[in-house]
Amino acid sequence: MAETPAGTATGLPARRAAMGMIDAVLRRGQRFDALPAHGLAPSDEGLARAIAGEVFRRLPDLDALIDSATAQPLPGDAKARTVLRIALVQTLVLGTPPHAAIATALPMVEGGPKRLVHGVFGTLMRRGSLLPEVPTLPEAVRQRWGAAWGYAMLGDAARALAVPPPLDLTLRDLNEDGGVGGEDIGTGQRRLPRGHNVADLPGYAEGHWWVQNLSAAIPACLLGPGNGRTVLDLCAAPGGKTMQLAAAGWNVIAVEQHAKRAERLRENLARTKLAADIQIGDVMTWVPAAPADAILLDAPCSATGIFARHPDVLHRIGPKDIAALAGLQTRMLARAADWLAPGGRLVYATCSLEPEEGEKIVTASNLVIDPVGAHELPPGVVPAPEGWVRILPVPGRDGFFMARLRRP
Repeated sequence: MAETPAGTATGLPARRAAMGMIDAVLRRGQRFDALPAHGLAPSDEGLARAIAGEVFRRLPDLDALIDSATAQPLPGDAKARTVLRIALVQTLVLGTPPHAAIATALPMVEGGPKRLVHGVFGTLMRRGSLLPEVPTLPEAVRQRWGAAWGYAMLGDAARALAVPPPLDLTLRDLNEDGGVGGEDIGTGQRRLPRGHNVADLPGYAEGHWWVQNLSAAIPACLLGPGNGRTVLDLCAAPGGKTMQLAAAGWNVIAVEQHAKRAERLRENLARTKLAADIQIGDVMTWVPAAPADAILLDAPCSATGIFARHPDVLHRIGPKDIAALAGLQTRMLARAADWLAPGGRLVYATCSLEPEEGEKIVTASNLVIDPVGAHELPPGVVPAPEGWVRILPVPGRDGFFMARLRRP
């Protein structure tokens, strides 16, 4: 992503916003995608998010470069370190000329160690320093995932982190793609290279498809055709799975706690000309009017499986967060299971790479696994011997866990 050099005055708002975003994630643990844009022009917001996103994607390697050029390591939360991260990402990843990157960096340390920032950046440029093609995962993440899945998995995860993933689309009708084309990747999906403006693609306005990663599209498929039966889609927004279920002939009751997210779900349903009964409610207090034939619980989770699209998760999620979310998931699953009609099935899913949010939740429940067959899954995805599905990340595929369950 090359950037045309801009004057210092016009370039500063985006850089300052990027610095604020990095601080919000690393120091306060806020979600990157939920951070406000602070009234920036669209072009400035796009640049700010590109800078901050690449800092999160390459943070250990950026810090290793910085530390190689200082006599004493800078504190992790030092403004000078953050400014250097921003300047280096612009030059080494986004294609900004070094003189433009440092010109917009130095004003951000006004009254601080400008000479240090200038000196470290200049030293690294003179050395011809580069970032590795495959990013380094944070050490805490390496230890956690290596213990859970083996260290061979870490190479695939690092390669998945290297670049944002391609664009996966789920078709409303398997026989009509609206002219969007792309690679057929199974489960009624197409894949396009990243970088498209989604709203400009053929078939978007007509509702022929919606954006949904391959892994995220599998859980709804495990419930099969609806044939007019009722399914509860819990924690439903933004609605990819709701639309899948509606397109498969289910009578969908979509439960979403947050009104703003529910509004986005309504917009997606209207665009795709699909129907669902949207109910605003917290799964832990909401009660259905009658038992359901099927339930899809895509539970709130750490989202560590979607790190390739949201690399900030690698730096703000730790063991305490995972334990707290696992407790919530356990309670949600137990509550939802009581809403199944006799013979009904429940799919539990999380976009997490933590066994505490997947395998351990299902194993500790009172539900029985309804094994998933290999024929139900897209190429490259296989069920585990236990009958559930654990998807480990590779380039272009998110990490996910899902299990189809029934009451004993």
